[in-house]
Amino acid sequence: CLHTGNSPEPTRTACRREFPVCKHQRIIRSILLPYISMSASTALGAQARTVARPMTATANQPRAGARPVALKAARSSSAKNAFLGSFPKGSKKMGTSARSKFSVRASATEDAEAAPPPAAAAPEPVFISDTPEWKALAAHVHDIDQTHLKDLLRDEKRFEKCVMEHNGIYVDFARQRVTEETLDLLEALAERAGLQEKIAAMFGGKHLNSTEDRAVLHAALRAPATEKIIADGEDVVPEVHDVLDKIKNFSNMVRGGEWKGVTGKPLTDVVAIGIGGSFLGPLFCHTALKTAPEAAACARGRQLRFLANVDPIDVARSLNGLDPETTMVIVVSKTFTTAETMLNARTVRKWITSALGKEAVAKHMVAVSTNLKLVEEFGIDPENAFAFWDWVGGRYSVTSAVGILPLALQYGFGQAEQFLNGAWDMDKNFRDAPLRENLPVMLGLLSVWNVSFLDLPARAILPYCQALAKLAPHIQQVSMESNGKGVDIHGNRLPFNTGEIDFGEPGTNGQHSFYQLIHQGRVIPCDFIGVVKSQQSVFLAGEIVSNHDELMCNFFAQADALATGKNSVELRAEGVPDHLIPHKTFTGNRPSLSILLPELNAYTTGQVLAMYEHRVAVQGFIWGVNSFDQWGVELGKVLASKVRTIVNDTRSNGRNATTSDGLNISTTTLLNKYLDGKAKLMYPEPHDVFPCDIIDSEFCSTGDS
Repeated sequence: CLHTGNSPEPTRTACRREFPVCKHQRIIRSILLPYISMSASTALGAQARTVARPMTATANQPRAGARPVALKAARSSSAKNAFLGSFPKGSKKMGTSARSKFSVRASATEDAEAAPPPAAAAPEPVFISDTPEWKALAAHVHDIDQTHLKDLLRDEKRFEKCVMEHNGIYVDFARQRVTEETLDLLEALAERAGLQEKIAAMFGGKHLNSTEDRAVLHAALRAPATEKIIADGEDVVPEVHDVLDKIKNFSNMVRGGEWKGVTGKPLTDVVAIGIGGSFLGPLFCHTALKTAPEAAACARGRQLRFLANVDPIDVARSLNGLDPETTMVIVVSKTFTTAETMLNARTVRKWITSALGKEAVAKHMVAVSTNLKLVEEFGIDPENAFAFWDWVGGRYSVTSAVGILPLALQYGFGQAEQFLNGAWDMDKNFRDAPLRENLPVMLGLLSVWNVSFLDLPARAILPYCQALAKLAPHIQQVSMESNGKGVDIHGNRLPFNTGEIDFGEPGTNGQHSFYQLIHQGRVIPCDFIGVVKSQQSVFLAGEIVSNHDELMCNFFAQADALATGKNSVELRAEGVPDHLIPHKTFTGNRPSLSILLPELNAYTTGQVLAMYEHRVAVQGFIWGVNSFDQWGVELGKVLASKVRTIVNDTRSNGRNATTSDGLNISTTTLLNKYLDGKAKLMYPEPHDVFPCDIIDSEFCSTGDS
C-alpha cells in the first residue's frame, strides 16, 4: 500500500527507515518498525503487502500494532541470520543484511488519497531484548523462581548437562539457577544474536570495534606460525612472530649477560612502567608464575616490578632497594603520550641518569610502542622498541609485547611461550567448539542470564589459590571496561543494563572479609577457582590434612553452603534458640560455579586468561555492545588536564583558584584546601626534587611537594 514521494503511480519499493507516505503510514510503522533493523526472510515482503491493507479488527486481520503471524514465523526462521543490529554499521557480516528490504505495493485508489509527505519520523531502535528468544527467557524466570538449588542438585541427569571439561580445565555450573530448559533457551538466544557468526567475524579480522574502526585480534597474538589470520587483507601472524622472535633474542641476551648495563654489570632487575591493561594483565601473570616451581627456577636471581600509579609513593616503592646499574626499565605506551606513564617514565629516567649519566638511557631503557619518533626523542634507541598493533586493545594486550617482554626477561622465553600456548588452546575452543562444548560461550551465557534475567549485576571471582590473587583485578578491568556501556554498537540508548560489577579476593581471606554479605545479604554469583596440585606443598606431621587440603575443603564447602543454605527446621534440630534462628538462617539458592585446574603453571594461566577474555566478549555480543572501546575513560582525563593547567597557574602566581577558572564552587574549594596544605618549594630556579632515599641531592625532600 506504499508509494514513494509524490509519484502518482504505485511503485514497489523497499521499506526503509524513512517511511513513504500513505494514509496507513501510522499502522505500517507500528507493525513493521520493530523489524526494520532485524534480519528478515523473503516471506516478510509478501506479508508486508498483506498486512498493510486498510485494517479492521476482524478474525483474519490483525489490529494496528499487532504482530502478524507470518512476521513472527519469518523472524523465527531467521534466527541463524542473527540479531545483526549489533554488527557495526557498514561492516561485512555473515547472513542476510541487518537492514533487509520489505517489498510493498499500493493500490491506485490509495495513491489518490495519499496525503502530502510529512517529516520522516525517527525509527525506534531494535534490541536483542525485543526478540522472542529474550522474552521467552524473561518468562522462564517465573519457572526458575519456583525451584531451589538444594532440589536441583539432586537431579543427576541435570548435573550431566552442567559439567564441561576442556584440556584439563573442569567447569561445574550445577550450582547455577538453571535447568535444561534454561540452557536450551540461552542457546536459542545465542543463535538469535548471531554469536557464532560474530566469533567467526572476530577471528576473521572484521572491524568489530566500529567506533575506532579496528579489528579485534588479540587471539592472533598467541596463534602459532602455521595459522593464517587476515586483517585488512593481510596475514598478521608473520608480524606477530617477528616481534616474538625479537623478544626471544633480546631476553636471551639480557638474561645471558650478553646485554649489559652502561657500567658493564648484568641487568638482573626489571621495572615495567605502564597503566591499565599494560599493568594489570602482566602483573596477574607474574603473580601467577612466581611461585610455580618451573617458572621460579627460571627466575632465580632476578626481580620484576611494576610501576603504574602516578602517585610518587608508587615510584618510591617500585625503585626501593634497586641499583640503577643493574636495572632495566620497560616503558609501555602505544602512543608514548599516556600522561601517567610518561611522567613515571621521565621520573625513572631521572633516577637512572642522576646515577649513570644521560648515555645510560640507551642501555637501561626500552619501549613497547608504535610511536618510534617519540621513543627516539625520549632517548631510547628505536631498535629497542617492540611493536604492537591497533587491533590489540590495552586490556587485551598481555599476550603482546606488553606482557611477553617483561615475562620473558623474568622467566625466560620458554615460559612465556607456554603461556601463549595455553591461551591459544582456549582460543581454539572458543573459535571452533559447538556452543554446548564451548567453555567461554557457556560461561558468558550464564553471566547474561544472571545479569539480565535474574537481576544479579555483581560477580565475585574467588580463587582458592594465592597465586591467582591478581586475577580478579585484571578481569575487573577486562569485564567492566569492555561491557560497562549504556548504548549499543550503533549508539542507541539501551533499555537494559549491561556489564557486571566484578570483585574478588583469594580464599580463605575473602571468607573473613565479604562472605557474610554473599551468604546472608545480597545475592552475588560467584566463580570458585581451585587447583588440584598446589605450587607449594606443605604437610605437617600430626595434621589430618595438608595445608592445601585445608584450603580446598573450604573451596568445596563454600559453594555448597551458598547453594543449599540452612533452614529453621535444621537449626531447631540442632538446638538453636528461637531468638537466634533468624540470624543463623541461610536461605541458600545463591548461584555459583566451580572451575578446577590440574595445576597452575604458565600453560594453565594462559588458558584461564583467554577463557575470561572470551567470556566477556560473549556477553557483549549478546547484549549488542562494543566490548572493545572505552570512551568512558576519556572525560575524566580531559578534565584532569584542565585542572593541571589551573594548578600550575595558581602555584606560579601565588594565588588561590576561583570559580572564574572554570571550576564549580565545590571543586574550587577542594582545590584550594589541597593547595593551602602543600609545602611551598622556594628556589630561584626550578630543580628536580626527589625523596632523599631515591636521589640524594641538595634539593632532596623529606616532606610533601
